[in-house]
Amino acid sequence: QVQLVESGGGSVQAGGSLRLSCAASGRSISISGMGWFRQAPGKEREFVAAVSWNENTYYTDSVKGRFTISRDNSQNTVYLQMNSLKPEDTAVYYCAVARSSGAVAGSNEYDYWGQGTQVTVPS
Repeated sequence: QVQLVESGGGSVQAGGSLRLSCAASGRSISISGMGWFRQAPGKEREFVAAVSWNENTYYTDSVKGRFTISRDNSQNTVYLQMNSLKPEDTAVYYCAVARSSGAVAGSNEYDYWGQGTQVTVPS
């Protein structure tokens, strides 16, 4: 079992930045792929970014060049640095542990999920 706790969400003006953290406990995530997803009100959960065990990364097109996913295995933590935030980035952000070690985008490829952290970018 893995427990995930996200933090770092909040409200920020358009163009601003936030850094989300996802702290894992229960077992090491060092050989697991990790991902960030988000869900806006009235919409389905969507993939945002993923990082493989060896730090290959994969992003959805809408966040490329603005968001950066990274991991610190010594802290059992994954991060999502979000810059140039837009109102359409408003959502609850979730981190998840993949069944594989790769950077994967399908939500059905993830076994464990955090409770989410709210990010709001007012228009």
